[in-house]
Amino acid sequence: MNVFDIIGPVMIGPSSSHTAGAVRIGRIAGALLGEPAVSAQVGLHGSFAKTYKGHGTDKALAAGIMGMLPSDGRIRHSLDLAEEKGLDISFQEVFIDGAHPNTAQITLCGKSGKTISVEGASVGGGNIRICKVNGMEVEISGESTTFIILHNDTPGCIAAVTRFLAQQNINIGSFRLSRRQKGGLAVMTLEVDSPVTASLNQALEQLPNIISSTVLAPQ
Repeated sequence: MNVFDIIGPVMIGPSSSHTAGAVRIGRIAGALLGEPAVSAQVGLHGSFAKTYKGHGTDKALAAGIMGMLPSDGRIRHSLDLAEEKGLDISFQEVFIDGAHPNTAQITLCGKSGKTISVEGASVGGGNIRICKVNGMEVEISGESTTFIILHNDTPGCIAAVTRFLAQQNINIGSFRLSRRQKGGLAVMTLEVDSPVTASLNQALEQLPNIISSTVLAPQ
């Protein structure tokens, strides 16, 4: 347990779950897109769906997608800022069987046409859990430096990534693999114990069968 589990995060808004956590979910979705979003479709499940306007969850998600932190005073005006930036954002209520009550599904499209879909839950005290990326199951807390690596499911790909990180003296704290089907698209998530430079990540992306690698700094 850390101090934020006791006193909560530094944030704008009335609820750590509905605002701070929502900002963090949006930030991860925006980071995975890797470019400014021009459209965002957001599905809200459970408590998020029932109270999102009153608790500012819609503003928090929009702010996170645009890269704001939970403490950013602009969160209150994020929907207006999204319109100014040309971000078309829509919200709808959805039902996700078995999902945490504070769950959002976010589908983003960037200027280049790149898309990403993220499902994440705000689990209390501003803490989050990203459950799916592009429909594949993951487990990302945002508390550690995290690689999210989309790749072709081919023999030796995982070994190449872990060997590369070991050569850079990067220690892996946790690892998870998800794939849609054997030999198809897969995603690795690796939490590591030290910061990662952009140049190191760019070098990792040059490994065979790596489609993209995104590094999330601790949220």
